[in-house]
Amino acid sequence: MGDILEHEQTGASDWDGAVREQGTVPVAAPSEPIFPQFTANEVKAAQRTDLDMILDIPVQLEVQLGRTRIAIKNLLQLAQGSVVELDGVAGDPMDVMVNGCLIAQGEVVVVNDKFGIRLTDVITPAERIRKLNRQSR
Repeated sequence: MGDILEHEQTGASDWDGAVREQGTVPVAAPSEPIFPQFTANEVKAAQRTDLDMILDIPVQLEVQLGRTRIAIKNLLQLAQGSVVELDGVAGDPMDVMVNGCLIAQGEVVVVNDKFGIRLTDVITPAERIRKLNRQSR
């Protein structure tokens, strides 16, 4: 046990000797911050670059006219010309969903014999984030 203590003391003096041989190195406070400070323009450019990386990702956009629940036996009886009652009322805004998440509401329009939707109310990004946070819990 005495040998270990003697070795530890010798080891410490070896380091002391090595430091003395090197000379004293003054420790000064860093003149520049370790991490560079970004300007607002640099932050916006970085955010834009990050956003550019996801702009080409496809998403599923759907417009919901209404919903209903029916029994399987009624579903099997459906045929051409059958009418299915929905919970939506004529003139009500339709929900615009992206990947199952509500992003807007709108009304049906017809342009050149094609259906479209005119957005009447768009959910703010902050509200969409709040909804996503509630869904993930």
